[in-house]
Amino acid sequence: MNVINSIGVVAVFAILLSSCSKRGSGETASDTGWKYNDPAWGGFEKKEYEGQIDGPNLVLIEGGTYSMGNAQQDITYEFNNVPRRVTVSSFYMDETEVSNINYRGYLHYIKNRYVSYPEVYRKALPDTLVWREELAFNEPLVETYFRHPSYDDYPVVGITWLQANDYCKWRSSRVNEMILVEKGILNTTPDSKDSDNFDTKAYLTGQYQGNVKKNLPNLVTGGERPVMFDDGILLPDYRLPTEAEWEYAALALQGNQPTSEDEVYTERRFFPWNGNTVRYKKRTASQGRILANFKRGRGDYMGLAGNLNDNASFCGPVRQYLPNDFGLYNMAGNVNEWTADTYRPMTSLTLNDAENHELNPYRGNQFQTLIIDEEGKPVEKDSLGRLKYRNVEDDEAKDRENYKKGDVRGHEDGDTENIKYLYGESTLVSDKSKVYKGGSWADRLYWLQPGTRRYKDEDKADRSIGFRCAMIRLGGQAGNEDMGGNTFKEKGKTIKRRYK
Repeated sequence: MNVINSIGVVAVFAILLSSCSKRGSGETASDTGWKYNDPAWGGFEKKEYEGQIDGPNLVLIEGGTYSMGNAQQDITYEFNNVPRRVTVSSFYMDETEVSNINYRGYLHYIKNRYVSYPEVYRKALPDTLVWREELAFNEPLVETYFRHPSYDDYPVVGITWLQANDYCKWRSSRVNEMILVEKGILNTTPDSKDSDNFDTKAYLTGQYQGNVKKNLPNLVTGGERPVMFDDGILLPDYRLPTEAEWEYAALALQGNQPTSEDEVYTERRFFPWNGNTVRYKKRTASQGRILANFKRGRGDYMGLAGNLNDNASFCGPVRQYLPNDFGLYNMAGNVNEWTADTYRPMTSLTLNDAENHELNPYRGNQFQTLIIDEEGKPVEKDSLGRLKYRNVEDDEAKDRENYKKGDVRGHEDGDTENIKYLYGESTLVSDKSKVYKGGSWADRLYWLQPGTRRYKDEDKADRSIGFRCAMIRLGGQAGNEDMGGNTFKEKGKTIKRRYK
């Protein structure tokens, strides 16, 4: 019996020793030697992060340098987009334009969730009257294009720039809520109303708890805690792409690198494909196939019966035509697309301080800061469940060197006195003017070039303008490639080069 007890004591001691050995074998901080993820050492966590997950419908766009601007003859003689060399960081972009059914899902949500605020729903409705014309029989589209299921997969139009931004904000929270549900952290809450709806930022600041299924372990207290942004589980916000990002993604110049070792493009691109025509030129069964939905000539929106060229007299489905070398559909034609930028003519006069906008150029920054109380905590969320922000005032930024660039929405950076825009008198350009690009079913071939650009007021809609969303890439810019950037992959498979 004593021998058995002795053996038991030895066994227990061995187990304890093994446990201590495992705890001591964990990863330690390179600067202090303290153990990560160990309550005995304070519980500081080093997350097992495998990289940013792909949000729904997003494609990873590998960044790089390119010549931004109109590369062909400026037939409008406006000279508002002088070519200049810029670099765009890697980012994500929607594979397709936002479709009618996507947007109807958005309307369904806000109508049934924000029940005390029907004006939110009314504010989000597209302007279907964009289809109405006095001298054309397009009246059926007023009633059918957005609502009828036959147009589910067609791009949503009649959306203002402001409405597109609101959709991006809504989509950000819906995707993150879906992630938390799939991770088993939250249960779905289909009956939540008004301020009780999930909002990413409200959740991260503790102003939304939701229907918790099982939180993450808290290594400091031994209990549980909600997800934090630095857990790497939640995604950044969806947003409109900047003009530089949109143009870079449309050109998809990676398809013109002859080998993975060459840092050179073998052919210049005027469109999202090679060549100066809009037909597929490779000798296959698809040779001669039209590559985009556009207006070929006066009165010619889709060609001759029996052999239609683009098969669409107006908008076509969001996946109807061949994608470019990034895997993006309809980056030329179908519908124009809103970008995030405020419009200003880009002439040689505006390039005097080029280093300020050679990396991720963007015009339109209006910085905001979270409204906090006396204790330094965010004030109570609003009636829709969102945190409250205010614009950064000039007096807060006056001593910050990186803010001393003048009004970024002005004509020339740093010059707010010599150049004036007299809206409605000498120009239609104002701070409400937003850039849209890509060309549409109603445009001639010239506007399908990614380098061309036009503008429209942020609160105006059009039957030829839609949008798609983008998202920043966190961490390494190369994504899933090897260190040389030789094999670009998305969702575990190599993207094939579709245009040659």
